[in-house]
Amino acid sequence: MKRITFALGMACVLLAACNDDNTTPTTPGEGNDSASTTRASEKKDWIPVDSAMEMKAWMENATPAEAHKMMAKSDGKWKGESTMWPSDGGTPSKSSIEMTNKMIMGGRYQQTTIKGDMMGMPIEGLATTAFDNQSKKYESTWIDNLGTGIMKMQGTYDPSSKTYTYNGKMTNPANGLECDFKQVFKIIDDDNEIMEMYGPDPKTGKQFKNSEIKLTRVK
Repeated sequence: MKRITFALGMACVLLAACNDDNTTPTTPGEGNDSASTTRASEKKDWIPVDSAMEMKAWMENATPAEAHKMMAKSDGKWKGESTMWPSDGGTPSKSSIEMTNKMIMGGRYQQTTIKGDMMGMPIEGLATTAFDNQSKKYESTWIDNLGTGIMKMQGTYDPSSKTYTYNGKMTNPANGLECDFKQVFKIIDDDNEIMEMYGPDPKTGKQFKNSEIKLTRVK
């Protein structure tokens, strides 16, 4: 299934403040040397491999798995109805988007393109979703015309609830603080999905649901 890795609400909603509680102050000169020593001591020795073993491992790593087949099921065109909240308890605004999913590079990644409007502004975005055979994690990147950086997320899938949960960080341009955000992607059925985005309230910095997008496959 498709995890929409775009942070549709974040670019608009996170133009306010993240709370200082989201960061941990560091006393200058404290802990740096010990942290470096710890990282160095945890470094593992190199394990020699022969060419045949190396080739076999790389081929297995590059072979699409069951997770990639699940991603491919959401290829095609979708329409979305979005609800966004500027703050916790704030008045929501509604808009619509169009989304197209396409597996690329031999079924190893899914590319998502988005067009529509968000809070009265036109939005155009591009996402790439991957399942890393080594880490067994879903990874995603997102870029759009509402920013100049690349947003990154990592997540897992719960088959019992058919839910993907992603977590990531971004820097709030309003105050320069790094903020945590979360995306919850629920698979209703083959033709209906719901994406929820959680980020910091601009006044308190506490995480709340700032957007919800109901997606329906275009027949």
